[in-house]
Amino acid sequence: MLVVVVDTSTPAVTTALVRVDVDTTGAKGVELLAERRQVDARAHGELLAPSVRAVLAEGGATPGDLGAIVAGLGPGPFTGLRVGLVTAAAMGQALSIPTYGVCSLDGIGARTAGTALVATDARRKEVYWAVYHERRRVTDPAVDRPGDIRAVLEELGVTATVAVGAGARLHAEALALPVLDAYPSPVALAELAADRVRSKAPGEVLTPLYLRRPDAVEPAARKRVRP
Repeated sequence: MLVVVVDTSTPAVTTALVRVDVDTTGAKGVELLAERRQVDARAHGELLAPSVRAVLAEGGATPGDLGAIVAGLGPGPFTGLRVGLVTAAAMGQALSIPTYGVCSLDGIGARTAGTALVATDARRKEVYWAVYHERRRVTDPAVDRPGDIRAVLEELGVTATVAVGAGARLHAEALALPVLDAYPSPVALAELAADRVRSKAPGEVLTPLYLRRPDAVEPAARKRVRP
């Protein structure tokens, strides 16, 4: 089954066309056919649709050939993240195919051995983060200042040996760990959704993991002034 994968939870606009085998023999049965990654935190809306068209063309496929859409749910900054999720949801609805969501941090952590702190840039001098042990997430996704994470890990009894991701690179000094640079892997995201794709599970509402309230809020009601 052909699947398009999208992730816009980081400054990287990531798209891929993969084939997920219906037969469950072998490894995960996910084959990468085409991939695009462009890093521009201000151009998610402009880059995503052309990138989807490009991976379809490179893989010799049309939208009608697709069996599902997989999308990174974040956490990520509000504007960029919603571009990917709205696009994925719209494609799924237009093509009458299911959409499946995966935590974007898992798209990094599932590719990292040992005990790793995965961190992406949350802006405001904060990071979105989670800890992975042997490629499995062992803490819930969270958003914190890098300097506060060590105390949280100590409280949880977790010791990370490496920090991975663009957020880790930006705040390497505060995290005080060896750093590996990485963005969510579309193949890893597809592998994490592969069982749902193979079983043709019902499509899911793509609910974003914002982890904090957006800056824009509804204005409060005007105060009444007594005459």
